[in-house]
Amino acid sequence: MNSDQQFLETVVKAIVNNPNDVKVERVIDERGVLLTLDVNPSDMGYVIGRSGQTARAVRTLLKIVGAKNNARVNLKINEPVGGRGPRVARTDEQPQQAIDTSAVDNLDI
Repeated sequence: MNSDQQFLETVVKAIVNNPNDVKVERVIDERGVLLTLDVNPSDMGYVIGRSGQTARAVRTLLKIVGAKNNARVNLKINEPVGGRGPRVARTDEQPQQAIDTSAVDNLDI
């Protein structure tokens, strides 16, 4: 296991509640090293962090580890199956009411 892959796995296992579900794959292509991270769906919030701060910090640390080894390291966090996806309106939200435009309907602009 390479140092960048081992580093990522160690950091993420320390953050999550289900460390046995952490999987890191490493692929080298023309753009550098791509590390793909899979975690338990219940741990996604811990890995991403509030407003993505934890993920951003881990990516920054990986770039430092990569620079130390003369490699460009990128991180992809796989969204778990059945993830949130696009936001869907909840049923308890109020539907938007039509806006009255009658005051400006007859303007010639």
